[in-house]
Formats: sequence, structure tokens, C-alpha cells
Amino acid sequence: MPFLVEPLLPPGWMAATAQPVIHADGLVLRPWRCSDRPAVLAAYADPDIQRWHCRSMTEDEAGDWIAAWPGRWRNETGAGWAVTEASEVVGQVSLRRIVPAEGLAEVSYWVLPAVRGRRIAPRALAAVAVWSFTTLGLHRVELYHSTSNVASCKVAQRAGFTAEGTKRGEGHHADGWHDMHIHARLASDP
Repeated sequence: MPFLVEPLLPPGWMAATAQPVIHADGLVLRPWRCSDRPAVLAAYADPDIQRWHCRSMTEDEAGDWIAAWPGRWRNETGAGWAVTEASEVVGQVSLRRIVPAEGLAEVSYWVLPAVRGRRIAPRALAAVAVWSFTTLGLHRVELYHSTSNVASCKVAQRAGFTAEGTKRGEGHHADGWHDMHIHARLASDP
């Protein structure tokens, strides 16, 4: 019989609770709203976000993307936040995969081009990791990025995610298969 981690929160807790707003070092991470569609469209029109997230979006797709997050929260499989500064959406951070029984989640993020270089991504990423450990009771949060994406490597390190290795040919991008770095942060990490 496999060993399973007992999450701090019982199954169904996320579904029975409103997704929280997280305050993080000058940022506010809040659930997505329908009115955020222009920011999502602008993000996925950016060539760098398209390159690393392997997609663009139409207006309808952006609406569907926003509308999917509450269901993922209720199903306890994911959680997405709009990262805001001075009430403006400047990025996103999400737990794109949550596995409570294994004490595990995988995180992703992006930041709009106009605000890059202000350390928004590492601040948001660190805040979601801490929330994942202290509220969800997770043990490990993982992050994957192409080995060619030097900026994401810096974000991961600044947010306290330790580089653990490389997965060969793991990620398919528009220009072919990429090796992927894996970083992780544990609940026991400082």
C-alpha cells in the first residue's frame, strides 16, 4: 500500500471555502474576474508569454480561461490568481496542478511586459508558495521552465525555489522539444 501524506485540510475544504485574496509585499493576488479579460488578452499577445506558455488566446478563449478557475478551485485541482499592483492586473500566478494527497502542487506565472524587472513574479510566487504550505498544508511546490528561459530561472531562485535538475525533452514549444529545469520549494525550506 502506498504511503499518502495527510493534508492539513480535509478533502472538500477548498470547495467549501472562497478562494482567498493574498497580500504580498505590495501586491494583491486575487481571484480572476470577467473584467480582467483585456489583461489576459494582452498577456497572451506578448511574444515572450506565447513562447514560454505555448499559446495565444482569442477573446472567447480568454473568457473561458478566466471562467475555468473557479471550477478548478472547487474540484481542488488548481487555483489561479490575478496579480495586481495599485488595482491593475500586472501578472498571474497559479497552482496549475494540486495533489493534496501527495502534498504537492505545480506553479506557473507570467508578468505583463510593461512591469517586467520589478520583481513582481518572485514576490507573487513566494507568496503563493507560503500560502500553499501554511494554509493548504502542502509539502512541495514544483516549478518547471525551459532551460532556454533564463528569466524564469532567476525568478524561481529569487522566490526560494531550489534548482533540482533537468528533464530532457520534456516541454514542447513552437520551435520543438525543450529540456526543462525543475525547481522546487519544500515547506521546510527557509
